[in-house]
Amino acid sequence: MKIFKNGICLMLLVVLSSCSSNQSLQQYYVAKSENPNFISIDLPVSLLNVEKADLSLEQKRVLESLRKLNILAFKKDGTNTVDYQKERTNIRAILKDSDFTELMKMKTSFGDATITYSGDEDAIDEVIVYGDNDEKGFLLVRILGDDMNPAKMIQFLQVIAKSDYNGEGLEQLGQFLKN
Repeated sequence: MKIFKNGICLMLLVVLSSCSSNQSLQQYYVAKSENPNFISIDLPVSLLNVEKADLSLEQKRVLESLRKLNILAFKKDGTNTVDYQKERTNIRAILKDSDFTELMKMKTSFGDATITYSGDEDAIDEVIVYGDNDEKGFLLVRILGDDMNPAKMIQFLQVIAKSDYNGEGLEQLGQFLKN
């Protein structure tokens, strides 16, 4: 009986120690969706209104590999500076995880930005655009899809240019950032 109890304890210890204590990006999104400092928006690719657009076969393939966009924004104000620093540190730690590969860094008019992805080089499942600004806050955009190809992202931008998208679904984000 004692051997049985020890065996159960050992198995439980192994299972618990093998569970990662690191928070995933998805878990972070879910945890912050109800936080008043954040705004969370999910946009289906169908909002791009490309049904009537004249797309090449390659552009159609790129569009078919996309599923949705998740947007998470933190608006910094005079009262939440400590929260901003904490959340920015959390996101940067998540994006430095071995699950993500950095594609590029850039300086924009908003602030510093990085583009990372998860998945294989030829079959990306998720592209993450993250930008932060010490005065305004940060923006995190997840582009979710199936077997996306990073070389085809230019095709995605061309699809957006041909779309009839007028910012539907982003009004809430605009209001959040204005206030």
